Amino acid sequence: MHYFVRYFVRGLIVVVPIALTAWVLFQVFVSIDSLVPFAVPGTGFVLTILTILLIGFLASNIVTRKLFDVIEIVFSRAPIARILYVSIRDFVEAFVGDRKKFNRPVLVSLANGLQAVGFLTRDDLSLLGIRDRVAVYFPQSYNFAGNLLIVPAASIEPISTDSARIMAFVISGGVSEV
Repeated sequence: MHYFVRYFVRGLIVVVPIALTAWVLFQVFVSIDSLVPFAVPGTGFVLTILTILLIGFLASNIVTRKLFDVIEIVFSRAPIARILYVSIRDFVEAFVGDRKKFNRPVLVSLANGLQAVGFLTRDDLSLLGIRDRVAVYFPQSYNFAGNLLIVPAASIEPISTDSARIMAFVISGGVSEV
């Protein structure tokens, strides 16, 4: 009986991540496909990827870049849309593109000898009128949320590991290999 339990647990460790990943991807594909009036499964997903590639090409082109600059200015200045647009744009740019923000992992010393892993996002807070402090983002495990804390600059210690590996470590609750 002991072997059956061990094999069952090992099977769960293999099957659950694969099944959940497949289910999430399937739900995304079905949702995108439902937006496109084609009967071929996967067409909506392929069209979405092609559309994003085309927009990326046009946004990089000298001629059409001005149009995208105008659209960005409109969204950046519109009263209510500005908050949403700028927040989403900065969040996406924090993970991809030339201005990645989560590229400086740090270890922050807390009270009673506790430490927390985070990402230094700003080392100059003069815009807030704060000196000798830095902004550190602490992602939450098994979640895409997190907290931004202002901590004394002296309480942080840089981590010399790749930031993507550190992010995976934190999001996995510390069970992912660094």
